[in-house]
Amino acid sequence: MGLLSLQTYSEPGSVRLALSGELDIASALMFDDELRRIEDEQDPPEVVLDLRSLKFMDSTGLRLILRAHARALKRGHRLAIVQGGEAVKRIFKLTGVGERLNIVDDAASYQP
Repeated sequence: MGLLSLQTYSEPGSVRLALSGELDIASALMFDDELRRIEDEQDPPEVVLDLRSLKFMDSTGLRLILRAHARALKRGHRLAIVQGGEAVKRIFKLTGVGERLNIVDDAASYQP
């Protein structure tokens, strides 16, 4: 299993969390801890998950993203997802959850 790297960027009105490597059962806790830290400490109206450099994501990663989406909605906030590569796109497509999430092709085309 590959390593997961997280980079956090504060942007006007949002925080972008860029993931690279693999989001799987081995790295899930690190991802969830960082995402919850952002939510609790910065409480941004929007969190953008940038998955462009993510090479792999399993069902554990998908479950955490869905939970983060639910938490954002409960707080009256928004979670946006910048689309990842083919392996990441495939899990969204196979599970059918892409329709429920705010997914964009790239950060430049994203409009809140």
